[in-house]
Amino acid sequence: MIRFENVTKRYRGTSRPALSAVDFEVQRGEFVFLVGASGSGKSSCLRLILREDVPTTGRVAVLGRDLRSLANRKVPYFRRHIGSVFQDFRLLPSKTVYQNVAFTLQVTGSSRGFIQQAVPEALALVGLDGKQKRMPHELSGGEQQRVAIARALVNRPQVLLADEPTGNLDPATSVDIMQLLARINAGGTTVLMATHEAAFVDQMQRRVIELRDGEMVRDEVHGGYGDTSNIPRLVPEEIRGAAAAAALTAVQEVQRQTADLSVVRAALAEELSAQRKAAAASSDAVPTASETPEAQAAPIEPPIADERPAEAPASVGPLTHPILLPQVDVAELGVADRLGLSDDGAEEVGPTS
Repeated sequence: MIRFENVTKRYRGTSRPALSAVDFEVQRGEFVFLVGASGSGKSSCLRLILREDVPTTGRVAVLGRDLRSLANRKVPYFRRHIGSVFQDFRLLPSKTVYQNVAFTLQVTGSSRGFIQQAVPEALALVGLDGKQKRMPHELSGGEQQRVAIARALVNRPQVLLADEPTGNLDPATSVDIMQLLARINAGGTTVLMATHEAAFVDQMQRRVIELRDGEMVRDEVHGGYGDTSNIPRLVPEEIRGAAAAAALTAVQEVQRQTADLSVVRAALAEELSAQRKAAAASSDAVPTASETPEAQAAPIEPPIADERPAEAPASVGPLTHPILLPQVDVAELGVADRLGLSDDGAEEVGPTS
């Protein structure tokens, strides 16, 4: 069905070939996974099979035809025997589901009777009965991919090429598409699928051809995906979040308030000391006959000054009882308090980081 004989493909302006001495053969009815990192040459293989490119050296034969010797005018007729499914669906947005699937047959000049029979059959095969009149934007991603598969199958091709067909789908929908492709293959269609979905490759245990930097490094009959180190993974990064930044801001605000109160307390202490000295001097200068030793021994309470600062408390005890600040547990602050968004007070919201 598909044969690569020592195929090398170079693109102009590149120092390294996209494919280098690739040699494999796919038999009729096989399901083959083409795996490898991005840039390994998977898409180049598919383009050569579709006759979108020709090899720089070597030979590519599909359905018994040497594609290098295939005339350009015969390429559209050749492609009728090959169905293609892509990651981005490539549906016509202004046409209905039925019209998208029928368009392929209309281009190839099929009769109206054949179209009216083949399109519903293809839609039924992919599970889209009753959705012929829907527009692409009215469908889910999985349904759009099913339309693309129906369009690829409506010509009843011998080979189905799938280039990352589950790349834009969620996991559950991807499983449905893979099961659909397996059923299509069971019906006799040869399937060649380029993919990064390691889990599907490992579970299905079909033939695996692995490419690396344009070279074929593995051809395994019942293989798994193999090396997954080149597949990107999301690793959580430890960063300071908004809550942590807000908590730090709250601590800094408490420290600032403590410093302000310390200044006020020092000023009050200085004023009280002056008042005590003045009271002691006045007592020494004007003694009274009624004073007793007990009275002299009693502590002298300083008079309350009318010029006391506005921010000072109404009454201040002895300096041996300092002002005690409440212990603030930042972890127990509410979210609004930590972010400076509480309703009480008219303070402006400060920075959170």
